Amino acid sequence: MDINKFIVEYGYFAIFFFMVIESSFIPFPSEVVMIPAGYFASQGKLNLFLSILIGAFGSLVGAWINYFLALKFGRPFIVKVVPKNYLLETEKIFHKYENFSIFIGRFVPGIRQYISLPAGLFQMNFFTFSILTFLGAFIWCSILAFFGYYLGINYSFISEYKKIFFIFLIFTLFLYFLYKIKSLK
Repeated sequence: MDINKFIVEYGYFAIFFFMVIESSFIPFPSEVVMIPAGYFASQGKLNLFLSILIGAFGSLVGAWINYFLALKFGRPFIVKVVPKNYLLETEKIFHKYENFSIFIGRFVPGIRQYISLPAGLFQMNFFTFSILTFLGAFIWCSILAFFGYYLGINYSFISEYKKIFFIFLIFTLFLYFLYKIKSLK
């Protein structure tokens, strides 16, 4: 399935749908959704602010799915596989840093999808969880959408100089790998 065509055809519903998936237990990169949404906003096919807002709401709904799954089924499952003293210690640490963890977790790939699980498992305040999740998701969606928007409004410049950008990228990667190889010795 071509996600870009899906976003153009179904617009805000597609953004919401894919961002729900992205924030639930199915790993799916938000970059694949929000960068094209920003690009299509630069082309006048979507509204940038509405795309960001709907993307953030989709992330929130996906996070709610994980939160409630962990709240309902998490503890009975975890108690069977994790020693009780370890679980209690982990819960204590989580509650100490829960607000920071939930907010910052929205910016970390691989973490953003699963940070809702400990929040539900350890019964974090639902209202606080929702506010922090939405704020983090809104900022993350904004960064990605603005990047896509910037690419869209500068597309002619980028396409004109893409060979130079590509050569520069290859050269930079080559230097990086030389550095890494040299540092291994």
